Amino acid sequence: MAGEGEKKPVLEVVQADGADEGCVTFVMHDEDHTLGNSLRYMIMKTVDVEFCGYTITHPSESKINFRIQTRGGLPATEPLRRGLNELTDVCQHVLNTFQARVSEFKERQEEPTD
Repeated sequence: MAGEGEKKPVLEVVQADGADEGCVTFVMHDEDHTLGNSLRYMIMKTVDVEFCGYTITHPSESKINFRIQTRGGLPATEPLRRGLNELTDVCQHVLNTFQARVSEFKERQEEPTD
């Protein structure tokens, strides 16, 4: 447990003794369904992912247990990394599109009407 002044880890890796790298639970602190569900969707699009799911242990806790199981010897960290990168790209696209539309709207509002 982190003491005062120490930062709590954002991500913990929980792996059973003797388990392969393709079956891992990641504990993500200070996260909820917003990240959990969207990241699960992105990861499940990967062909080599056999299972991907998450749980929130208790509503008063702000952490999720995120489980990934892969096939073909693929380490579970790879789909996690790829999913996070793809989700970042999607969010950036949404933000850019939104900002462009807001700018277009403001320009139309400033045009003189006859």
